[in-house]
Amino acid sequence: MKTVWFIVNPISGTQDKKNIVSKIPVYFPEDRFKVEIKYTKYSGHAAEIARMAVEAKVDIVVAVGGDGTVNETACALIHTSVALGIVPCGSGNGLARHLYLPMNYEGALQIISECNIRTLDYGLINGQPFFCTAGVGFDAFLSDKFNKSGKRGLMSYIENALREGVAYEPETYELEILGTESEIRTYKAFLITCANASQYGNDFYIAPHASMSDGLLDVTIMEPFTVFESPQIAFQLVHKTITQNSHIKTFRCKELVIRRTRPGVIHVDGDPKDSESEVRVSLVPKDIRMVVNVNKQPWQPPLLRMFADIYSDITNPFREAPKKISRINTELLGRLRR
Repeated sequence: MKTVWFIVNPISGTQDKKNIVSKIPVYFPEDRFKVEIKYTKYSGHAAEIARMAVEAKVDIVVAVGGDGTVNETACALIHTSVALGIVPCGSGNGLARHLYLPMNYEGALQIISECNIRTLDYGLINGQPFFCTAGVGFDAFLSDKFNKSGKRGLMSYIENALREGVAYEPETYELEILGTESEIRTYKAFLITCANASQYGNDFYIAPHASMSDGLLDVTIMEPFTVFESPQIAFQLVHKTITQNSHIKTFRCKELVIRRTRPGVIHVDGDPKDSESEVRVSLVPKDIRMVVNVNKQPWQPPLLRMFADIYSDITNPFREAPKKISRINTELLGRLRR
């Protein structure tokens, strides 16, 4: 019998967690699993619960929430025997998508219940773990703007990218690639991404050939481009062909140092962090256990799924409105009866 803890962030992400929790007994019957459901109450609580699970020698800890909940939980499970499962409820879900986990919660619960676990790599940027991507430049700048906007979802991200991308000034970076024979390269770059997994999220593939089990970082340098070239770059990010673009330079390494002229923001799996001018990035091989989907589905261009996400972002408030009105009516009736 396997012990599984579900860490549920009731306020993060894009889905109502009550429906997810109600389905857990269906996929995790009592004769096969010992299940506990833990709800987060504040920032950092998911990591605390995950560390408790490690002490309790739990088999699998499942993060049910947005990308922040997943990252927080994963950070607490590195270098332990406890595996990470994901029920993706975020706006990007980059790690879940890379692992071929279904975006619908019933499909994700089914995959987790099959308990196919692999030991995978993760990265470090200035000592902070990341599991998909980390880096400097426009994507870090944009993550900071997106975080401060207070709005979530794909549409908000696209809105920020279009508004900020036109005025963004690329920087000059010195990259020291560390190894048996260190090498220094200089680039003027729009962004530099160090990828452990293939995508940012929402099926935007910045490093389409990246693997979480090869012991290497896939480094992508995007050199400056004109506004007229932006649609082509966006198309290639979605269709896994970004490495064919003439403004893209790539290489693989285990460790590198990125130097710029002044301190600035970096991003860690899309989460902005302040950093000094020198940024150190490295790969930690096979040191985190994760539940994966071994029945990988053939990749297809995700344009239809993107339109579905946009539709969901637009219609969610209308779908939730009747529920909110019903709750308000119930509360009012309760008060009147008193």
